[in-house]
Amino acid sequence: MTAMEPGTKKKRISKKNKSAWRKTDIQDVEQFLEDQRQEERIGTFTEKQDEDLFVLDSTPLKAKPTVLSIKQKRKLNAKKPMRTFQPMENTSKVQDPIVKRNHVKQKKNGRNIEMEVCNPTKPRHRQANSDRGQYYVKMEQRLADKKSKKTNFDNDIWQDVDFRDKIPGLKDEKGWISRDLALHIAGNVGKKLVKTHASMHHKTIKGKKFVPPHPGMSYNPALEAHKQLLSEVVEREEGIIKKEQHLKRVTTSMFSKVTPEQRDERRLMELSEGMDEDADAKEEESEQEEDDPNDSSDKAYRTINAAVERDSKKSKQARRKELKQKELQRKTELKKKLKQQTADLIRIKSIRHELDDEAEDLNDLKKRRKQRAEKKKFEPKRLGRHKFEEPDVDVNMPEDLAGNLRNVKPESNLLKDRFHLLQKNNMLPTTVAVTRKKAKVKRFERNSHKDPGTSYQDLADRRRAAAKAAKQTQDTIQI
Repeated sequence: MTAMEPGTKKKRISKKNKSAWRKTDIQDVEQFLEDQRQEERIGTFTEKQDEDLFVLDSTPLKAKPTVLSIKQKRKLNAKKPMRTFQPMENTSKVQDPIVKRNHVKQKKNGRNIEMEVCNPTKPRHRQANSDRGQYYVKMEQRLADKKSKKTNFDNDIWQDVDFRDKIPGLKDEKGWISRDLALHIAGNVGKKLVKTHASMHHKTIKGKKFVPPHPGMSYNPALEAHKQLLSEVVEREEGIIKKEQHLKRVTTSMFSKVTPEQRDERRLMELSEGMDEDADAKEEESEQEEDDPNDSSDKAYRTINAAVERDSKKSKQARRKELKQKELQRKTELKKKLKQQTADLIRIKSIRHELDDEAEDLNDLKKRRKQRAEKKKFEPKRLGRHKFEEPDVDVNMPEDLAGNLRNVKPESNLLKDRFHLLQKNNMLPTTVAVTRKKAKVKRFERNSHKDPGTSYQDLADRRRAAAKAAKQTQDTIQI
């Protein structure tokens, strides 16, 4: 137990009750027991060797500190045990109280595949090894065949093939087997198909997959073919010119042209609208004030609208006349309705004809709308922000025709035609060539490239030279 400090008197406490024992200081006893347990765990100094207690410092006094790279630090940390496993390490030196302890080796659950492959003890292990060997031989053969196999390009990639043609019995003439049932059977047979969108099974455009060029576009065309091509181009250009003229007629030509002076005059009149009336009203007020300067009644508050005068109470005779007039009006309206009904009964046939004509017009409108929708269904779709427009037809004028390939003037581009055809067949979105504007760069001329001129330094040098010359002249005068 620890000794008491000198000059302190030991405090005596009554230990009559059990609660009084809690006031006793037992810190020295707990510290002694803790030291004893630690010695049991790690051992005492007398039991340890000198190598465990002391380290021989063999490093020089002025050794440069070695700076390790990140890669070297990672290698050193990889050799150290992981911190997560440190609590599991047994660092205690306390001996096991039970000397004779049976250490039972636990058996692993499940099969040990590695032992079965390396040391087969049962017939099924040997059979599994032989099957595995045959599988690897077949897999190597498949890989070798796949490498040596050449791609066959005999099939037409644009041809629409029905999967029911490859599996016998799924496509009958009477149509008893539906497409959904055929898909179900193909999946169970082992030839499962990937489900595709419904739009993949019907055509969305009537455009051909390959459109040959017009015969009139040849370098040596026939006379009629070239004339036909020229007539098509002229007809299209006339349609474009007609559309432009129509737009000009309904926009620009609708407004009259005026001179700049007339335009400014109209603008001034519009802006000054209503100002004359206010001026006239002010003049009238000023004239009234001049006529009656002492009249204070005009200066009092007055409403803009005139006061509403309330009618006097209606007499019985006036109310009776008003009721008679309303009853007469009601009877005349009823007579008109009855007369109209009798007229309609007489012209029932004509009304029926009108209704039939109206129904016929409505049916014609429905047919036209249906035809328009069916036609629009097979037109090029708008896949992007731009709408597809037919490109201009490449045509050579009669004076540009050469007759031989050496002097021919090329007009069309095969790659461009393919690209436009893919856009027309809804395979690519329509795009437009974008030209980016170059940024305006502010340029400064270097001082070394500028024209020679007077600088601040030159002026300073001139001032110094002038002051030096003046001083010299002053010295010579004094001498």
